[in-house]
Amino acid sequence: MVTHFSKSRRTSGLLIIGTLLLINVLLSHDIATASNSGVAIQITIDGAIGPATSDYVERALATAAEQRVELVVIRMDTPGGLDSSMRDIIKAISGSTVPVVSYVSPTGARAASAGTYIMYASHIAAMAPGTNLGAATPVSLGGISPGDGEDRKKKPVKEEPVKEKDSSQETPKVPDNKQAMRNKVVNDAVAYIRGLAELHGRNQEWAEKAVREGASLQATEALKLNVIDVVATGMVDLLNKIDGREVILQGRKHKIQTSGLTLELREMDWRSRLLSVLTDPNVAYILLLIGIYGLIFEFANPGAIVPGTVGAICLLLALYSLQLLPINYAGMGLILLGVALMVAEAYEPSFGILGIGGIISFAIGSIILMDTDVPGFGINISIIITFTLISALMFIFVVGMAIKARRRPVVSGMEQLIGSEAIALEDFNRKGQVTIHSETWQAKTDTPLQKDQVVDVVGIKGLTLQVKPKGMSESKTEEKSS
Repeated sequence: MVTHFSKSRRTSGLLIIGTLLLINVLLSHDIATASNSGVAIQITIDGAIGPATSDYVERALATAAEQRVELVVIRMDTPGGLDSSMRDIIKAISGSTVPVVSYVSPTGARAASAGTYIMYASHIAAMAPGTNLGAATPVSLGGISPGDGEDRKKKPVKEEPVKEKDSSQETPKVPDNKQAMRNKVVNDAVAYIRGLAELHGRNQEWAEKAVREGASLQATEALKLNVIDVVATGMVDLLNKIDGREVILQGRKHKIQTSGLTLELREMDWRSRLLSVLTDPNVAYILLLIGIYGLIFEFANPGAIVPGTVGAICLLLALYSLQLLPINYAGMGLILLGVALMVAEAYEPSFGILGIGGIISFAIGSIILMDTDVPGFGINISIIITFTLISALMFIFVVGMAIKARRRPVVSGMEQLIGSEAIALEDFNRKGQVTIHSETWQAKTDTPLQKDQVVDVVGIKGLTLQVKPKGMSESKTEEKSS
């Protein structure tokens, strides 16, 4: 009876403890949620939009969803960026469970090209006075100039007399391949931005105009034309003006409440900063060349270790960067061809033909390496000129001198004894001793030698020198021995 009572008390105690622990967990979760419910996160896009920017925004939105914050504000000042990175950001915004506000700020900032698409994709689009957006024409595929299609329509066409033609002989006109590709890219961009505009109830006609004609708007005009939702003078003014607004979030209406929110700035962490550095086209280009130089010097001087190690690391980092960037493989091929020709000039001098060809190939390849006209994703021309000259000097002169040095006769060690002169220390016919470089050596000869006679060293076997009288040719030596 007592045992049964003690067991029931123990069971009751465990249930009470378990209940208390569960309540504690629930309370702590509610407290954490409540603490985050009064927080808005601000992230910043400043400069060209690339892989590092998309990684930064995607991870910030994922963190915001985990912490259940009320709002994410993207403060933006960008000239545009890569299409792939822009689409990654838009996908992250569209799939976010937290409302996203894009805010072009401060005064003088812009949301051009890719920035305009991100503005249209955001739940709320806002701008500060004195800012602008637009110029959303794609610039990939060798560059599509704004208004390319419209300008063609405006050009005067020379009128020709109308001639009657047999309809059976008429053939349909085939559009130019380049123009067809431009139309394809522009139409795709138009459909994309109109879809984003329709999703958030914004001006679709002006969105299409921004793509086809490269149109731009300043803040107050954008507000009048329903391109944006708010013009705010600062972050506090922005939060006040969007308080109580309803947006479509995950297909449902969501009311934004900003009163009492604490705004936290989330800057790029070390990973995003490192990726930002690596995906800079200038840095990727320099890493590529250092990698190539390092491996070439390692192959030219096996066992140096340092050039090979540094070169391999730089080359791998460069390849990682280049696979994230829009590179032209013809440009990459020309760079490698140029390096190969300059190395060939160092090994086999051709009166400058290979060297000049290598320099030209290297320079052209460097100029066309980046296959985009997007601002911020080109290689600085001064860097190209500097590395072209450095490469020419390094491969044609430095490597050439190193190769010539390797071809020189050995001046140290036992090998350098061959071809040197020695003096016989005694008369001998087959074996005896000679002195060379103030050292006494055992020597063998096929010709009788006399004391103090000068002899030439013609070979070494172990620690014995093979000698012959000075000036005697090989044929005479063979005649003597026979």
